[in-house]
Amino acid sequence: MSNYDILIIGAGPIGLACGIAAKRAGLSYVIVEKGCLVNSLYNYPANMTFFSTSERLEIGGVPFMSLNNKPNRAEALEYYRRVTQVFELNVKLFEEVKSVIKIDDKHFSVTTSKDSYTASKIIVSTGFYDIPVLMQVPGEAMNKVVHYYKDPHYYAFQKVIVIGAQNSAIDAALETWRKGADVTMVIRESEIGERVKYWVRPDIINRIAEGSIKAYFNSSLIEIRAGEADIQTPGGPVTIANDFIIAMTGYRPGFDFLRKIGIELSNDEKLYPAYDPETMETNNKGIYLAGVVCGGMDTHKWFIENSRDHAEKIIQHIITVLQ
Repeated sequence: MSNYDILIIGAGPIGLACGIAAKRAGLSYVIVEKGCLVNSLYNYPANMTFFSTSERLEIGGVPFMSLNNKPNRAEALEYYRRVTQVFELNVKLFEEVKSVIKIDDKHFSVTTSKDSYTASKIIVSTGFYDIPVLMQVPGEAMNKVVHYYKDPHYYAFQKVIVIGAQNSAIDAALETWRKGADVTMVIRESEIGERVKYWVRPDIINRIAEGSIKAYFNSSLIEIRAGEADIQTPGGPVTIANDFIIAMTGYRPGFDFLRKIGIELSNDEKLYPAYDPETMETNNKGIYLAGVVCGGMDTHKWFIENSRDHAEKIIQHIITVLQ
């Protein structure tokens, strides 16, 4: 059994930033990730472009050079892989954390799918992209329904329903339409989301206005069947022919895991985890949160660019405690 000062759960950008901060502070650490390096970014759509500029995605002081002002997925994957190599970070990939048990006031026992560890402190930086928010409608389990959009070519010349009105849904609608798909958007709100990338929002609004992409606003999907789907609209139910449904309904953190390791969640629909914003330490002393997992269901609250400082806050507090 290996022993470390810090065990970091999640090898996303913020988990890597925590590892860099720990290494610079002279603390022993290990980063454990259930998937590949920066697993969430890897699962982003192939053609995804970040809203943030490259310098706002930098960690560890390593420059992020990109061909355009806004980097894309491939550039981000290469950047974070290079950062991991530059710092020779101690990362264990494809190793899922199964349990975190407090042994005493100063030690935790961690069991993974491959090994076991002890650590004085735990940092949870697991993001939110692994668990989709389900629509809870009949037929959602059918193979033609996906909650992760990858590449538009797959949907060429097909009848596609896209659920949602934020960035991921807009990208899916525009990209599949440009590959020849017959696209219908189903949107709960009365307009396209205000947080949609400013250079993309006019494009989707114009495509809807000219009729190239159909859109039902103030509407929701109510049932899915082979070859068709029912939509509840302000004018009543509508049935449309359909081959695929791309449900960009959002994602959520692993709340069950947070509860399992003793982190309290708020008693409302937001499910905010309990932590001190000055130190990032949770109600379960010795366990810290970093990155987007801090936002509960408000998954738009934290991004790479505004949570990079979580790493320094946590490591500074751990240094004080361990002294």
